[in-house]
Amino acid sequence: MHLAAAAPDLMSARMQMALSLGWHIVIACFGVGFPVLVLIAEWRAQRTGDPVYDLLARRWAKALAVLFAVGAVSGTILSFELGILWPGLMGRFGEVIGLPFAIEGIAFFVEAIFLGIYLYGWDRLSPRAHLLAGVPVAVSGVASAWFVVTANAWMNQPRGFTMVNGVVTDPDPVKAMFNPATPVETTHMILAAYLVAGFGVASVYAWSWLRGRRDRYTRLGFLVPFTFAAVFALPQVVVGDWAARFLADRQPVKLAAIEGLERTQRGAPLHVGGLIEIPNGLSLLAQHDPNAEVIGLDSVPPEDRPPLLPVRIAFQVMVAIGTGFLVLTGWYAVAWLRRRDLPRSRWFMYAAFLAGPAAVVALESGWIVTEVGRQPWIVYGIVRTADAVTHASGIRYGYYALIAIYTALTVATVYVLRRLAALPRDPHAPSPAEPEPME
Repeated sequence: MHLAAAAPDLMSARMQMALSLGWHIVIACFGVGFPVLVLIAEWRAQRTGDPVYDLLARRWAKALAVLFAVGAVSGTILSFELGILWPGLMGRFGEVIGLPFAIEGIAFFVEAIFLGIYLYGWDRLSPRAHLLAGVPVAVSGVASAWFVVTANAWMNQPRGFTMVNGVVTDPDPVKAMFNPATPVETTHMILAAYLVAGFGVASVYAWSWLRGRRDRYTRLGFLVPFTFAAVFALPQVVVGDWAARFLADRQPVKLAAIEGLERTQRGAPLHVGGLIEIPNGLSLLAQHDPNAEVIGLDSVPPEDRPPLLPVRIAFQVMVAIGTGFLVLTGWYAVAWLRRRDLPRSRWFMYAAFLAGPAAVVALESGWIVTEVGRQPWIVYGIVRTADAVTHASGIRYGYYALIAIYTALTVATVYVLRRLAALPRDPHAPSPAEPEPME
């Protein structure tokens, strides 16, 4: 009742932000990981002289340009929403957390400039100069993600200011940017971006393979991005363990919501999938001590607890998909080490095809854990989300408009990418004998 009276459009504002962030973050992941895939393909083309690698690099670069343009649109929408929907955040703390957004803007322009040079410099620059022109695109993509995520990390671990009678004083943007959550959250996000881009691109070629296209173009189109993603599957699990221990120390209520831990206890059990209970497992995971104390939801009043069900389900989904990636990567590694070839089972390709959408689901689930798990705080422990939202009326109409905008963007993006995929292949590319059929 208090939230409804204070901010009648709070839920509409949150849904609008969730839609924008959830849509943009997928495109942003391709902006981080896709340039690396393009550079790998071009580097292999220059190193081996294989025209198939060159064809892949050129076609992927076109797709990258489309996604970059679409991401610029959705990112601009998000920047406006931060100011319009959440004046209690940006108006109050803008001088504290404005620095990473400013630097991210610089990184975006650097990325745009060099992407233009890279696209229009093909066959106009020397091979080495052209390859080097793509490096700032990949670096700027990672930098953009890093700086933006530091702002979100600050929302989870606010630093770099002093509150005097409710007024922000002594702002220190650098300290705010390098808050305790920055290392783990930025690492987790960048690795997730590499997984989304790698498995996402590989899934397209896995589908072609399943439909009977077994030429070298399809094979390399699958191998390059899938191998790239597989390299980061295990490190992401390690970072996930780091994140869990960080939450145990810095945001114990969020961890309690993730695990459904109602009361503070020593030797807390770990529940896997809501079905299997591992005695002392949560204490071991959180503190590397089976008898360590883990803070439960009873440590704070009910009004300070995050919604239990969505946070817990999202976390379980994310962990399940991450585990599946490890299994898939292990399957691939064993086959490659034994025969220098892909697994011959069609089930592997079905799993590889599903890995692309699954990576997106894991990404969205992770953000649900991060954002919903912080509620009811927009600035953890300092400002409630209900106190930061705008009191302007009609927010729900903006939400309806965004649904229309993102629907149109999705349709247009899919249409253009499908047109690119339908372009004829280079007739001079070799078509060697097909590999052995899959069982």
